[in-house]
Amino acid sequence: MAPDRTLAVAAVLALSALSLAACGGSDDDGSGSGGNVTMQLWENATTGPGKAFWDKAAADFHTAHPNVTIKIQAVQNEDLDGKLQTALNSGSAPDIFLQRGGGKMAAMVEAGQLKDITGDITAASKQAVAGAALKTGEVDGKAYAVPISILPGGFWYSKDVFKKAGIETPPTTLDGLDAAVTKLKANGTPIALGGKDAWPAAHWYYFFALRACSQATLDAAAKSKTFNDPCWTKAGNDLKTFADTKPFAAGFLTTSAQQGAGSSAGLVANHKAGMELMGAWDPGVIASLTKDAKPLPDLGYFPFPAVPGGQGDPAAIMGGADGYSCSAHAPKECTDFLNYLLTKDVQEAYYKGFNALPVNKDAQGAVTEDYLKAVLDAYNKAPYVSQWLDTVYGQSVGNALNVSVVNMLAGKGDVAGIIKAVNDAAKKG
Repeated sequence: MAPDRTLAVAAVLALSALSLAACGGSDDDGSGSGGNVTMQLWENATTGPGKAFWDKAAADFHTAHPNVTIKIQAVQNEDLDGKLQTALNSGSAPDIFLQRGGGKMAAMVEAGQLKDITGDITAASKQAVAGAALKTGEVDGKAYAVPISILPGGFWYSKDVFKKAGIETPPTTLDGLDAAVTKLKANGTPIALGGKDAWPAAHWYYFFALRACSQATLDAAAKSKTFNDPCWTKAGNDLKTFADTKPFAAGFLTTSAQQGAGSSAGLVANHKAGMELMGAWDPGVIASLTKDAKPLPDLGYFPFPAVPGGQGDPAAIMGGADGYSCSAHAPKECTDFLNYLLTKDVQEAYYKGFNALPVNKDAQGAVTEDYLKAVLDAYNKAPYVSQWLDTVYGQSVGNALNVSVVNMLAGKGDVAGIIKAVNDAAKKG
């Protein structure tokens, strides 16, 4: 999941996204072999430095390639998957678009909707980006996307709020997390959670599953789409036990994740909450929601703690690498642009625009924030990295998982309901 780091998109953008998709593709001979080419790009940064990054990247690429024009369309993150799938299915997809990866990408590949770029990733790109990151854009050994940012998840917290609550060091165990939450609640700054958007609440189940299930079980479920191993139930029970302590801010079920000061990210940005569980795009979102729209100076990061009795490695990380794909009929200039996105200067600009870790190893040297260094340290030490479960298991199963977790947290469902929902969704395909 790679959410928008900025404020909500204007309604006109959301309504016009599909109609603008028809502008995609190349002009003149359509082959991208020397004539003028116009390509449409969909991304999810709707305002601020993130949108400015994409506007500049497109303009700079045009300067270097005068025959190529890239039109940027910003789509609110929560609307992107649905609009993109509709555009892909109708044959009016943008040439270049944000790629979640995992099962969602595999479904696009199976439907013949993505360009195979295996032979188009340059040697320079392969040298600049670690192989593990490049593999996030592959299906069955073939490349269909390039990663642009490393986005592992964990807790983003206010050091000042922790100190005020009497928390000296970030917790490393579940007992430690419970103790920290007790102090935060007493301080009036509980955990922020954007339950209205479903996936942030489901992240809690994902991480408990990462600790409860072995890597082999996670991988097997990605292929079999069956969730009968006892670890899936343990993850749900662990989450329910935690949620029963009422650790989340009041109204979390109707709180959005990223839109406005009242969102979960906004609560952390303005010291109304102590922390939230989120991916590594969160620093940029939080920065956009502080009172001065600048990075939170006391922001910190720590990984999800160890949970007793599980089969997963306590140092395993969950997250992903945001990528970009070319639609099946995009001109060859599309892959030229993807390689351009992986260059050092562009990657450094991406880091500055999004407060997110670049995939280019040389560009990572520009990272100065302690919290991003902590993320990179945890990522590099992790024995394995799982992508977000709703990404790994595809849109149908992922949506069922997200909704069923929210239902449980809302008291409208139970742990058994989560397992039934995902198994039923998998059977329907």
